[in-house]
Amino acid sequence: MNILLLGYGKMGKTIEQTALERGHQIAGRIDADNHADLDHIPQESVDAVIEFSSPESAVENIMYCLERGWPVVCGTTGWLSYRPEIEKICLEKKGAFFYASNYSIGVNLFFRLNKTLAQFMRNYPSYRVSMTEIHHTEKKDAPSGTAITLAEGVMEHLPNKRRWVSKESNSESARIDSTDAVEIESLREGAVPGTHTVRYDSDVDRIEISHVAYSRQGFALGAVVAAEWIVGREGVFGMDDLLGRDE
Repeated sequence: MNILLLGYGKMGKTIEQTALERGHQIAGRIDADNHADLDHIPQESVDAVIEFSSPESAVENIMYCLERGWPVVCGTTGWLSYRPEIEKICLEKKGAFFYASNYSIGVNLFFRLNKTLAQFMRNYPSYRVSMTEIHHTEKKDAPSGTAITLAEGVMEHLPNKRRWVSKESNSESARIDSTDAVEIESLREGAVPGTHTVRYDSDVDRIEISHVAYSRQGFALGAVVAAEWIVGREGVFGMDDLLGRDE
């Protein structure tokens, strides 16, 4: 399979290594320095696109690929206000678009565990839910897309939680008063690939679940597997489709 890489930073290079190890070819490597070269890549030379660029570039990149009929696997976060528009274009073009806030198999199992815990906690309102996410200092968006997905999983099962808030953007008094919100603390430290923690605190104890990524390899493998899976399909997809939806 010929894979076009949009975004060739550390993640893009890890994806390239994983793709080559799985027997694929790289149809092109596009980043901010050579973005004009995208117009010169033959349409027939690309079987799938893996897009890990930046929040500023993602929407334009995805639309361009859908217009050319290329299936897109996107892992860039921080652009999701445009997601309904992207999905509409995908369906109109009879294209294929796969989005996940995190491609790690372990993280997606963690998403399911998070929802199950939220279901249990629904009957125990004395516990206060909050989250912390830690990433490397080069990550531009905060909170992470993974943290937002976790917050949405909590809100799905805790009816008194209707929104998430970023801890940095709120004063202490605002945080205390935000009883309808899931608070997310974002930390940027060194070269941390990604750590996410969901905690439930009461006056007497704490329940806590965490996922700690040791490297980018798990994210890269999931993205390449998604690219293999999406070829020949039509529609809008996510990790639940790839892994099998919960019954």
